Amino acid sequence: MEFKEQFLASRRRFLRNIGVTAGVAAAPLAWSSRVFAEEELVIEGPPMPDIPATEITDNVYVIVSPWGFPSEENQGMMSNVTFAITEKGVVVIDSGASLQIGRMALRQIRKFTDKPIAAVFNTHYHGDHWLGNHAFVNENPDVPIYAHEKTASAIRTNQGEFWVSLMERSTGNAIEGTVVTPPNKVVGHGDEIDFGDLTVRVHFYGTAHTPSDISLELVEKKIVHVGDIAMNNRIAFMDDGSFLGTFKAFDALEQNVPGAYWIPAHGFPANDLIEHNRIFFRGIYEAAEKAVADMVAPSEAKAYALEDERVQHYAPVTNGFDENIGKYASLAFLEAEAAAF
Repeated sequence: MEFKEQFLASRRRFLRNIGVTAGVAAAPLAWSSRVFAEEELVIEGPPMPDIPATEITDNVYVIVSPWGFPSEENQGMMSNVTFAITEKGVVVIDSGASLQIGRMALRQIRKFTDKPIAAVFNTHYHGDHWLGNHAFVNENPDVPIYAHEKTASAIRTNQGEFWVSLMERSTGNAIEGTVVTPPNKVVGHGDEIDFGDLTVRVHFYGTAHTPSDISLELVEKKIVHVGDIAMNNRIAFMDDGSFLGTFKAFDALEQNVPGAYWIPAHGFPANDLIEHNRIFFRGIYEAAEKAVADMVAPSEAKAYALEDERVQHYAPVTNGFDENIGKYASLAFLEAEAAAF
């Protein structure tokens, strides 16, 4: 079974078993992440091999993950870990998919600085962006971990154990020993956190890749980490998201941070990342709008997408395109259909 199908089937079973619905309210963050992460575990998966960090500008680094869904071979390493060295310590954006990956990230950080970890940010609730929190809390139980309130709530109420279980199965237990370690600080649009010579400004524009994606502007660097809202040479997972919401986020980010350098959580950073993702996604969505107007079945949306010149242009350089375009075209069709009525 493909990872995405396994993901969706597992999530449905998990939610049925615990009786969670979409209306669960955000819980308060009165306790520390150490409540989860200090559990004693004897058995752990193997260490994650080092992936060297790449410096993209002064004191800002990205550990760029190879492309792929989680497997025994990659031990769950499927998303980037970004960090910035500041006057007040190291700021980490997205901590990876396991305790082992978080430890690997810490080893790379220590090649450049001995400064303490000042903060961790989780861009959204998919596990490859926050399961590594465990490693950073192990190093400093009081480290602040920031996320949108809906992300923090989702991790505490359903996405936490769901992602641990899913990643264990997908990697042949390579992440074993990883404990759910939720964010302990909430942030919202416009919030700014001061790290001395670096300010992190939070951008939130509603549902895009998920209902709670935050993008993080490194103000003095004119860099924005966009999480999974945009990816390089890959289609963003849209089962929890919205094409129209993604376009809204793209427009707002470009308007509010003109000329920014964009860091994705998957793939390499680029100045034209947002532009290319917009063109590609517009091709998929506008083909779906045409399919809706022609009153065809959702299953025919893929054929419409494949006829679009924009989609044809990006297909050869998009990892996983052939396996995933049918699903994304169908999702675009359903959203376009709903928007038409």
